[in-house]
Amino acid sequence: MDSDLIYQILSVVEEIPPGLIATYGQIADLAGLTGRARLVGKVLSVSSFYGDYPCHRVVNHQGRTAPGFLQQRALLEEEGVTFLKNGRVDLKKHRWNGN
Repeated sequence: MDSDLIYQILSVVEEIPPGLIATYGQIADLAGLTGRARLVGKVLSVSSFYGDYPCHRVVNHQGRTAPGFLQQRALLEEEGVTFLKNGRVDLKKHRWNGN
């Protein structure tokens, strides 16, 4: 991965407002990398080496938080994001439209 690609992805993540979430696939699409959701996940896993980005606002397409990111749910709840009884983010209520 080159740094231009990493910053291309992180620049989209940086735009997600507090209280809203996006999916890995959505970030890939908005970054011009359609079909590269796993690449987005990989970049987010190393994002701390490139600055402070709101990576906690990105979940999978089902609304599940990232495995091993234990603080993610608490960070989202602090911003007012609600979770369904199954532990997933309420995508209908909190999904960012990318604008």
